[in-house]
Order: sequence, then structure tokens, then C-alpha cells
Amino acid sequence: VQLQASGGGLVQAGGSLRLSCTASVRTKMTYAVGWFRQAPGKEREFVATISWSGGTTDYADSVKGRFTISRDNFKNTVYLQMNSLKPADTAVYYCAADIRVAGTETTSIGIYEYDYWGQGTLVTVSS
Repeated sequence: VQLQASGGGLVQAGGSLRLSCTASVRTKMTYAVGWFRQAPGKEREFVATISWSGGTTDYADSVKGRFTISRDNFKNTVYLQMNSLKPADTAVYYCAADIRVAGTETTSIGIYEYDYWGQGTLVTVSS
């Protein structure tokens, strides 16, 4: 499974960005996908996750009500819509695949549950 994250950039506080996580076309996206982030000097942390069908989602408390995860399996892409961005959201954002729960509605917030990772995209929120 090869994943590529994109859509990061520089935005002012209160602004919005949409991140995309696209899987290689040879891989049907039947697995859960999670977004994680890592700020400078901090550990990687969970942001959001979505089941293969899109029917189950989960969010970190710090982003609930501001971020929305969704997916389009025909396009092999998972999105993270980020609104009302704060400087504290500044980080490298990574998407990852949990292939062990492929075809189920199971999702996980645990970083070690994810098997394949994209390269990350930088989000910088200025105050």
C-alpha cells in the first residue's frame, strides 16, 4: 500500500485547508485510514480516522467540531477538511492505513495499529 498525503500549506488562524490522502491505483481502498500529526519536538498524535465504508469516524478531542474526515473510494482518496485552524494545529500531517481491519467498520486511534504511512504534508497556521 502506497499512500501520498497532500494539501498542506500556510494559512492564517481561523482559516481552512483540505488535506488529501491518495492510495496507489493498484490498491483498492478497503481499509481504515487515519490522520496523525507531529509538531516539532512532540510525539506523533492521532487526529482522525475513518472506516473503509466511511460509516465510522473518530476524532481527537482537540479537533472535534473543526475537522471532518471523509473518503471517496472510487478516487482512492481520504480527505481531512480542517476549519477554524489554530496555531496549535501546526504540524506535519500523516495519513496511514490499517489493513488489518479491511472490510470492517473497525477503526483505531492507536498509532501502532497502522501499517502503512504516507510521507506527510506540512500545515503551518500563523497567528
